[in-house]
Amino acid sequence: MDYLPIFLDVRGRKVVVDGGGTVAARRVERALDCGATVLAFDPEPEAELLALEGRERLVIHRREPRESDLEGCAVAWGASEDRARDDRLAGWCKAHGILCNIADLPEKCDFITPSIVDRSPIVVAISTGGTAPVIARILRARIEATLPAAFGRLAEFASGFRSIIAKTIDSGRARRHFWERMIEGPAGDFFLSGAKDRAKAQIIDDLEAEASGESRPVGEVYLVGAGPGDPDLLTFKALRLMQRADVVLYDRLVGDEIMSLVRRDAERIYVGKLPKEHTMQQEDISALMVRLAREGNRVLRLKGGDPYIFGRGGEEIEELAAAGIAFQVVPGITAASGAGTYAGIPLTHRDHAQSCLFVTAHGKDGVLDLDWDVLIRKGQTIAVYMGLTNLPALVDGFEKRGVDMATPVAVIQNGTRPDQRVVTAPLSEIAEKVTEAGLKSPCMIIIGSVVSLRERLNWKRLDRTSHAMRLSADTTPDISA
Repeated sequence: MDYLPIFLDVRGRKVVVDGGGTVAARRVERALDCGATVLAFDPEPEAELLALEGRERLVIHRREPRESDLEGCAVAWGASEDRARDDRLAGWCKAHGILCNIADLPEKCDFITPSIVDRSPIVVAISTGGTAPVIARILRARIEATLPAAFGRLAEFASGFRSIIAKTIDSGRARRHFWERMIEGPAGDFFLSGAKDRAKAQIIDDLEAEASGESRPVGEVYLVGAGPGDPDLLTFKALRLMQRADVVLYDRLVGDEIMSLVRRDAERIYVGKLPKEHTMQQEDISALMVRLAREGNRVLRLKGGDPYIFGRGGEEIEELAAAGIAFQVVPGITAASGAGTYAGIPLTHRDHAQSCLFVTAHGKDGVLDLDWDVLIRKGQTIAVYMGLTNLPALVDGFEKRGVDMATPVAVIQNGTRPDQRVVTAPLSEIAEKVTEAGLKSPCMIIIGSVVSLRERLNWKRLDRTSHAMRLSADTTPDISA
């Protein structure tokens, strides 16, 4: 390592920042957040620095610093972007033994200002030794995505149980295991979801069980929406629970890219269903979740799209609630939204549709049972789930009720995935066009005038076109980097 990683306590201590721009403002803000008394210097401070004026412990001097200003200083930052001014500050700091950092001049720095992920009291600092700050920012963004915003508050909450845990559990190893179960188990989940009282009760119950010598496994079920297929559309919470689960029950709409993000050593059980071809009946899936949770497992029920929109998630949760199993539900981006967006079709638009109706064309026992009076209303978009098999019957139903057969329709196969396919046609021709194209389930059907916007708003196609144009602009790219 080129630098020693440390966290410096500057509470109540003097910090000097020389500069009036964006970089200086960020340094001032960070020092103030850490409790320092900050003196900022610049003859013409800019808007970002001036926006901080009035904060406690900050004084902005509208001049350049003098050597005497550094008396009693713990840390100094140079961010003036004036080489002579920065050199002068660095020389003063060296003469007085003050830790100094000059922006973009590593040779003048006693320390590096890292990129940070702030989950106080938890702080993650990332540095590339000044060689590639952009990489540090990218890493910070990735850590931000996987570390819940409330994790710092969880650390503070958990620390309140430190003494009672130490008194209750003698073995250091057993205490460590208890802490792991507490943070990553139901108690931690309750707290992160905002149920602080339930988290406290869970910890007390678990401690009582430890004190009495009981060995009772505590399981939980996570009902998680995996979205329409693109793994980048997963929520942060979904990813966190996917990394925690002991057993995963997944359906056919969950692709390999998403499954690769599940904890590697988790047991995987496929419970996918096709029309008239069920690997496992719904009631059996619910019973399996109850059994696995009672055995002490953290069970992830991973469903494509959103589990509460035609995903039968409500039925599964009813069984868990009846059995007294703790559970969480994490929504996902539903197929209508994801597939429509990736196909360049907004579901609502002021000039086309003021409402959107979600329906399924696969009723109980496969029977098409729709409220046609609602479906044929004007000024709306109709998003049809699981309708590919019944598409001809759907078209026939609209025609019999006098709907304009020139109404545009889009059928989207594998929406949001790399192999997404889209067929558009008037209502009168869509069934034939889909058959000719050989589209297969899963497909999303979108009916309404919003489909006509696809040619102008198909951002995925435009993105590929601009990418191809960039490549063709230089047929001999420099690959030395």
